Amino acid sequence: MKTVAVTLLAALALGAILLAATGANPLEAYQAIVTGAFGPDGFQDTLAYAVPVVGMATALAIPLRAGMVNLGGEGQLVLGAISAIAVGLHVPGPLGLVAALVAGVLAGALYASIAAVCETRLGVPLLVTTLLLSYPAMSFAAYLVRFPMRDEGSSLPQSDQLPADVRFTELAPGLFLIAAVVVVYAVVDARTPAGFETRVTGWGPRFAQYAGIDRPALTVRLLACSGGLAGLVGAVVALGFPYRFIDGALITPQYTWIGLLAALLAAANPLGTLVAAVFFAALTSGGFAMERETQVPRELTAVLQAVLIIFLAAATGLLRKRRNPA
Repeated sequence: MKTVAVTLLAALALGAILLAATGANPLEAYQAIVTGAFGPDGFQDTLAYAVPVVGMATALAIPLRAGMVNLGGEGQLVLGAISAIAVGLHVPGPLGLVAALVAGVLAGALYASIAAVCETRLGVPLLVTTLLLSYPAMSFAAYLVRFPMRDEGSSLPQSDQLPADVRFTELAPGLFLIAAVVVVYAVVDARTPAGFETRVTGWGPRFAQYAGIDRPALTVRLLACSGGLAGLVGAVVALGFPYRFIDGALITPQYTWIGLLAALLAAANPLGTLVAAVFFAALTSGGFAMERETQVPRELTAVLQAVLIIFLAAATGLLRKRRNPA
């Protein structure tokens, strides 16, 4: 915790130097970020942005806890969203709402499992398979909303709107679902044999193998859980306003990459990941207010995020060259 606090202060200090170099007042800029993120006019937007960021951060933290990096969150997110829309358009009523969420989870879990099987059976590194499998998933979703699922009354690549009874008209249901998932992850991580196996594998894969942990089976389970949660996040976002799938709308806000930054910053600790994700969501949301009030580009918030990760990595020794025992 002390390391994170020192790193945060160092990143803010460097950000202040960058702000001063542009001719802006650092105190005013930081005040604008805080007010824009947590003020009466911005808190709702921050909360709405934090829900998918926290969800994706938790999804990516699940395998990261075992030292496995899932870079395919965007593809799993998009597949979950388009699956939820496809089911929601054809299954009416409350049953359609539940079926849409389940479809999103299953789509993300099954797709992520493909990457896990490629590593465990074919020896293809997880980093490669998860990242590359995102592109056909996003292209498939783009095809669907341009042709078979396209809204005929619109020139945009988007689906029809969901029926009124298959929608999240308020933020509360999505917030509750993501909060419940975070709680479940924290309990499983701290109180169950599965969580212990995951942590041991993260501490040392070779030691975990000697302890009898089935790494291939663990890889499939963790990737399925990670992809399933990413698909659930996609479904939750798709069921909310504007109640349709719009090509590119889930990629532009960078839920996945900001979530990955949060998971890395917290070393995949459940509570730490939650706090880091909310912090990054607030930083991103407040950046828009800073740009409006001080004319400082909001891209500075992305610079702060990157600097924060680099400083933390340096402070914890992640960037130090490890010695090879001879």
